[in-house]
Amino acid sequence: MKKKLLHIFSNLPFGRHMLMQSAYFCSKTQTSLSVHIPKYDQLLMYFEYEAVTVYLNKDFLRSPETAEKHVNEIVRQAGLEPNFVEPSSYTASMLPDLPVDFGYMSCPRSIRDLSAKINLGHMEATVRNIVKNARFPVLIPTTAYTEWKSITVFFDGSKHSVKTMKIGMDISKRSGFPFLVFTHAEKSPRSHFKEILEKNELFEGIRNKEVEWLFFGKGKFFENLYEVPVDSLIIAGAYGHGQIKELLFGSRMEEIHTILPNNMLIVGPYASD
Repeated sequence: MKKKLLHIFSNLPFGRHMLMQSAYFCSKTQTSLSVHIPKYDQLLMYFEYEAVTVYLNKDFLRSPETAEKHVNEIVRQAGLEPNFVEPSSYTASMLPDLPVDFGYMSCPRSIRDLSAKINLGHMEATVRNIVKNARFPVLIPTTAYTEWKSITVFFDGSKHSVKTMKIGMDISKRSGFPFLVFTHAEKSPRSHFKEILEKNELFEGIRNKEVEWLFFGKGKFFENLYEVPVDSLIIAGAYGHGQIKELLFGSRMEEIHTILPNNMLIVGPYASD
């Protein structure tokens, strides 16, 4: 079954770049693009364990008379047909419920404050809550349209990173782009990670040299990030060992999304492979 990506459209130049990035992702991964043009500054998304209120910046509501025309132009230029998504119901008269049965969702780093906090290190609470609860990975596009030509998955040997690897391999297969694996080992030897990959039937590509393994047994993590290709889609898991509300703070994930300017697909704790 063909997967779908949800994109909430902002009818501004910034929003144009975001939609172009979503359309590029869909065109390369054989994914259907579903676009919601908001009429209210709040939305509800009912996930399995929590209902997330999505607070939108007022810029998402700008120029509604040209929004659909612009969406059609952008999406069709990418060789796709837009599918427009309407609320499935209303919790209140002005609080629409968006469906959540998607394969992916695209979000800027800040969905509530588009202009003031688009720096690399900032990912505001609404986006974090979506990542934390969604059954789908979340695409965080670059602020300016940038095409990617490879996929780099961050693998740390954990159960969650095994799931992230499978998602990355699937995207590599559907896009035809090269697949790279990034591992920063602090104490465990290469053989430890190799054993986990073999156990989960994920090592064959590395063994056959079809997959490049960027393995670092020394050096600082942030310095080793320099080896990640600039034209690569980053796929990384977001999960924590403490309270789940802190899943993007004080971790490798924090360093990744702070330092790397690449397009990024974040796999939350409940995302399905």
